[in-house]
Amino acid sequence: MSQTFELIPSLPGFPPLKPSVLNERACLNAARSLGEDAGAFCPTQGIADAINTALCVGEPLLLTGEPGTGKTQTAYFAAHQLGIGTGPDRVFHFQVKSDSQARDLFYHFDTVGYFHAANIAKLENTNIAKLDKKPFVEKGKLWEAYDKGKELGHPCVLLLDEIDKAPRDFPNDLLHELDQMNFEVKEINLRVDMTPQCRPLVFITSNSERRLPEPFLRRCVYHHIRFDKDLLKSVVEAKKRAGNYTKLSNQFIENAIQRFLDLRDSSLRKPPSTAEFLVWLRLLEAAGKVKEAQLGDSDLSRLPYLGALLKTQADLEQFRGS
Repeated sequence: MSQTFELIPSLPGFPPLKPSVLNERACLNAARSLGEDAGAFCPTQGIADAINTALCVGEPLLLTGEPGTGKTQTAYFAAHQLGIGTGPDRVFHFQVKSDSQARDLFYHFDTVGYFHAANIAKLENTNIAKLDKKPFVEKGKLWEAYDKGKELGHPCVLLLDEIDKAPRDFPNDLLHELDQMNFEVKEINLRVDMTPQCRPLVFITSNSERRLPEPFLRRCVYHHIRFDKDLLKSVVEAKKRAGNYTKLSNQFIENAIQRFLDLRDSSLRKPPSTAEFLVWLRLLEAAGKVKEAQLGDSDLSRLPYLGALLKTQADLEQFRGS
């Protein structure tokens, strides 16, 4: 039994623990940034070809695939392999959200701050027309990536992550800017026109939650990362090289992979993805009480910690029989 795993007893009567035990959790040691893991990433030939194609033709690379298949990591790997930047400058990461607008990628104008300053100027009898708007313009990730590229003398990597989560018009609103690499900052009458040598290398990911517009697709190099056993093994090997799963034997991991694939082949409403498998494997390592033989059992209902893999009540009931 792992003393850092079973913190909550299943029976009453145990004395409370000290909060300091939370600092010994396995997740704290496993937490690594995408940049730190970039060197351990092992791309397939298809991914390597897609990156090289996008670099050659100067178009964004659109990556699709299940969560956890390495779409986001591909951008960090490319930056690492090309020797681009360090720390936060390695990849300019724009996380697309349900309320994202295309302009957020270029710049943000602090309208509230500007009107507040204008009201103060009015009270002080200052000419509002002379109020400088530049301090209220905040550069977006595309602008930041370009400026950093000019500073370094070579392109930086820009990642638009999970573009399918954006409003429907978001991809279409990017067509001109990503194609021509220029945009207008209307509030200060400025045109940002990027030189070819320092234009960012653009990576775009999508979980295919909805179809992207045809005009947008035509402007991208496309690659789909297909889930299969070889991909899963390569992801685990990359994690091991980064220092994860050191307490698990090769046979244990092989058994875990096979049971996971058997689970995916079952009639599930939501089959688990690579991301859930990696969490499950980390959980098995932290618990420290699951044996190889247990994972060799073909009865999937006996798999430990199914709640880390199955995320709907119907799927759990299918195997628990309740």
